[in-house]
Amino acid sequence: MKFKAISYCFTLILSCGILKSSAQDATLWLTKADRSALFARQNQTLKFSATQNANPTIIVNDKETYQPIDGFGYALTGGSAQHIIKMSASARAALLKELFATDGNNIGVSYIRLSIGASDLNEKVFSYNDLPKGETDLEQKNFDLGSDKVDVIPVMKEILAINPKIKIMGSPWSPPLWMKTTYDARGGMLKPEYYDAYAKYFVKYIQEMKKEGITVDAITVQNEPLHPGNNPSLLMVAPDQALFVKKNLGPAFEKTGIKTKIIIYDHNADRPDYPISILDDQEAKKYIDGSAFHLYGGKIEALTDVHNAHPDKNIYFSEQMVVESPGSSTINIINPVSRLIIGATRNWSRNVLEWNLAADPENKPFTDRGGCPTCQGAVTIDKDNVSRNIAYYSVAHASKFVRPGSVRIASNETAGLPNVAFKTPDGKKVLVVANTGKENAFFNIKYNGKILAVNLDKGAVATYIW
Repeated sequence: MKFKAISYCFTLILSCGILKSSAQDATLWLTKADRSALFARQNQTLKFSATQNANPTIIVNDKETYQPIDGFGYALTGGSAQHIIKMSASARAALLKELFATDGNNIGVSYIRLSIGASDLNEKVFSYNDLPKGETDLEQKNFDLGSDKVDVIPVMKEILAINPKIKIMGSPWSPPLWMKTTYDARGGMLKPEYYDAYAKYFVKYIQEMKKEGITVDAITVQNEPLHPGNNPSLLMVAPDQALFVKKNLGPAFEKTGIKTKIIIYDHNADRPDYPISILDDQEAKKYIDGSAFHLYGGKIEALTDVHNAHPDKNIYFSEQMVVESPGSSTINIINPVSRLIIGATRNWSRNVLEWNLAADPENKPFTDRGGCPTCQGAVTIDKDNVSRNIAYYSVAHASKFVRPGSVRIASNETAGLPNVAFKTPDGKKVLVVANTGKENAFFNIKYNGKILAVNLDKGAVATYIW
């Protein structure tokens, strides 16, 4: 009788939801347009209930799943690393913990993009095999990670000590000048006679980074292949990229046993025909993991067009600059969150990367004759002083909670409340909502038949976790 009584009481407690109450509670992290909350955990506990009301409702359904998530983060440009490595050891350790750890108020960045050689946010242009005009090195015997050994690699090692599983994507802005139709970092095309040498250049990069303890998960074939005006840059039209992948890069990876993913395009959403045309080539397609996008042009829905054309290949979002005015009394947080964090993942992207991690108060460094003087970092570094910008807060709303291995789940689109939902590896649900309407919004979150009645100020972004 005593055992039955205890069993009955335990059953009663479960049925009354006493032991399961935490599953019916939600926590809220909030950013408000007036800056009164900047990715701040709110003290109140939100409770799901059976109470109904007439407010708009976001229905979250974890029985309907979409793409897995690899992570959220930034480009660690050479310029970013240059500032970080110059900080005092204690200040640098504190910043990297805040960015890459997940406990406390740390934001848990889980994906990094590196430039293969210099990007336009380096102090100077370089490749890993620079030679005088007229000289060549087809076997990459002179390959050397060079400048990256000073800043990018040491910073990456400190990041990996915090998060050994962080995903890393590498992207080239230009091959070595001797491989190009013009001996200039800007523009030009890759000479066909150097396709094989360039494939070996990628192989050496991956192998040499591995020797440093850095595993490159994926590479894109060319950053912004249709923008030859940057410094550095390269024009690589779709037929050339397809040829390079299927005849040189793919076979070189296969021959050397490299498992690093090959990702094509890496440019704006206004040209979905570029990656589709390459994936239509079956010989090229077999080497390709997916396509990467930016959003300086086009509509984010183009990512779904590419997914629908080749649903067996992945979608990535590899770059977008987001900027705010220093010292502004407001923060337009809804813009990057609704367009990128929500927009890209609702259109099949496995990641979201913003551009870039760090700069100084003058947005330096950047290359001359085509570098970016307006590219603000997620953090601004002035010696050991750090300030956080809009890219920091927009990524944080996803990166801290939507850990790698999460999967996007269904949530309905509601006017003025763009949103996206995920289920994490440990079974939690995460809903990111932006109030893009003209008024404060009262709405519901519905999950498994229960209702969470909430409100969100206009211009605010909220992340709900339960």
